[in-house]
Amino acid sequence: MKAARMNRLFGPSGHCFDVAIDHGMFNERGFLGGIEDMHTAIHTVAKAAPDAIQLPPGTAPILQALPGRDRPALVLRTDIANVYGNPLPRTLFSEVIADPVEQGLALDAASVVVNLLMLPDQPEVHAACIRNINRLKRACDQTGMPLMVEPLVMQDNTKAGGGYMVDGDIDKILPLVRQAVELGADIIKADPCEDVRDYHRVIEIANRIPVLVRGGGKVSDAEILSRTEALMGQGAKGIVYGRNVIHHAHPAAMTKALMAVVHDGTGAEAALRMIP
Repeated sequence: MKAARMNRLFGPSGHCFDVAIDHGMFNERGFLGGIEDMHTAIHTVAKAAPDAIQLPPGTAPILQALPGRDRPALVLRTDIANVYGNPLPRTLFSEVIADPVEQGLALDAASVVVNLLMLPDQPEVHAACIRNINRLKRACDQTGMPLMVEPLVMQDNTKAGGGYMVDGDIDKILPLVRQAVELGADIIKADPCEDVRDYHRVIEIANRIPVLVRGGGKVSDAEILSRTEALMGQGAKGIVYGRNVIHHAHPAAMTKALMAVVHDGTGAEAALRMIP
């Protein structure tokens, strides 16, 4: 049943820290920093005991092979997109893996995750994402698998930096989050907005569906901890961070510091002192 799997993610505090290590799924050389050796990356993060680790089907078995009962829950990445390159390929796509929910069940995942991408002038990619979500929704309901939907509003790829950087415009984020809710998401994984003080509006538009906030690009320890504290204060139920953990010089210490903010209400300054 979904409730049992949701409890594996959120635990007694009702909050969740999911470490995303699924970047290798997207065929970008720049995404592989810190995760060239997935066995080491997964073991290091798992030892720090976040609530969950987000992985593709090819490397999820590394996590699930760890001994003991207390390893982090698995969030299974179920889709692949080629929208992060610069320059972009001639044809863009967003595809789900074969039998995504069945693979999640076989791997004992606590949730499956799928994108809802909104890219400038790319309505075909958005339509493909909606088809992907619709494909997963019924199977998730039938099997008791929570469906995490990731509504992502991206900037134009031609801007400096490329790679479809996050667009923090809350007026674009709100309708896409609501669309994810209406499509049947059990969990929302959304970007932060430009002014963190406005994030309660994202929580409200999600209509009581728990919202986990993405980390985005790598920033300083002080900034990510301060932002996390503010987002939790705005009503977020947790975070999904990748590069700010796996690219860190001390990923285990950063994980523990973020867990303290998310679960214990530790302030950013105190959490910062937990990192060497």
